Amino acid sequence: MNKLLHSLVKNKVGIILMAAASLCTALGQLSWKLSDGMLDLVLWIGFFLYFSGALFMLIAFRFGDLSILHPLLSLGYVFAIFFGWFLLQEQVDSSRLIGTLIIITGAILIGGGDD
Repeated sequence: MNKLLHSLVKNKVGIILMAAASLCTALGQLSWKLSDGMLDLVLWIGFFLYFSGALFMLIAFRFGDLSILHPLLSLGYVFAIFFGWFLLQEQVDSSRLIGTLIIITGAILIGGGDD
């Protein structure tokens, strides 16, 4: 447990930035879907959010180890499932919930594992 805590403290800024990157890219993709292929403000907001996510990702790598931070981008799947369920009323079955829990567990284990 001490190693996990040490890794989280060491990579804290990078982990936060990578979570922000995942959130921005998921929101960007949601915006693209909501624009329905039309060249409108929602589409441009999606491009901006996706670009911001990429920028957060690049900056995050300055504040942590690549092997710890890069797998955290999978949190984007968690955000996408939540947005689909909450905003688009998409159905989330048990297999998606189990998969989401596996992603979250893996992100926690990898995000806290320098050694």
